[in-house]
Amino acid sequence: MKEIKIYSPATIANVSCGFDVLGLCLDNVGDEMIFRQSAERGLRIVEITGADLPLALEKNVAGVAGQALMEHLNPDFGIEMTIHKKIKAGSGIGSSAASAAGAVYGINALCGYPLSKKELIYYAMQGEALVSGAAHADNVAPALLGGFAFIRSYDPLDIVSIKAPEQLYATVIHPQIELKTIDSRSVLKQTVTLKQAITQCGNLGGLISALYTSDYDLLGRCLHDEFVEPKRSVLIPNFKELKDVAAKCGALGGGISGAGPSVFVLSKGKEVAECVAQAMKAIVANVDYACDIHVSPINQTGIRELI
Repeated sequence: MKEIKIYSPATIANVSCGFDVLGLCLDNVGDEMIFRQSAERGLRIVEITGADLPLALEKNVAGVAGQALMEHLNPDFGIEMTIHKKIKAGSGIGSSAASAAGAVYGINALCGYPLSKKELIYYAMQGEALVSGAAHADNVAPALLGGFAFIRSYDPLDIVSIKAPEQLYATVIHPQIELKTIDSRSVLKQTVTLKQAITQCGNLGGLISALYTSDYDLLGRCLHDEFVEPKRSVLIPNFKELKDVAAKCGALGGGISGAGPSVFVLSKGKEVAECVAQAMKAIVANVDYACDIHVSPINQTGIRELI
């Protein structure tokens, strides 16, 4: 294989009760990336469209992740990478993760697939560290694996891939105000109470159980965040109103997507998810900032190759 084109999907991290340890993969929002072999050894980013991002490897998440993998694989050829960004930076739906995960997938493919998708997660995480200050996997893991990804442990890295219930849909509204991950992390407390930890553990365990049993009611009851949402929600305009109208539409629940400012809502069935989207549009109809709204099934396979 001398060239490959891939689709690297957007993701929702945390999913309310799983801060830094849970994420899911969206289906119809994502970047496109092209990888070509070249005679000159080494990795190069030759073009980026859709965003004003640096081509220098050390300043680009795709470059950092890709370079980490190149050093490990040490191929006897070079690779040129083109990135067509469709996920806005700072949106809270895994823009940097799509670049990092896509980079390691494409490089691995041109090298003959020596590593599994799970093995690629470690290298993708190195790119995430560039923008957030922490090498977290709750976006890159679902982008690579699809469905839900649960990070049981970071040291050693231990990730469980979970298929989503078939009728689960996500509605995501992205207020086009930039909220950088590193800034969003700065508002968080470093300690939590025992009561908060017990509640959060119960919700996370319940949500994992709900995914395996397709128990939508249980899933909805678990979409509650004790740690992050109380601190970050004040940074997101109309947050409470958006959650309230989603509940009136019959949604299961929702919260902050990743570091924000996007807000996600999970629903059983496309009809409810579309209702949520329309209700959200009505809430933000008269605001002084633009919004994107996506309705998506859960992508069960992650990054895919394009013809």
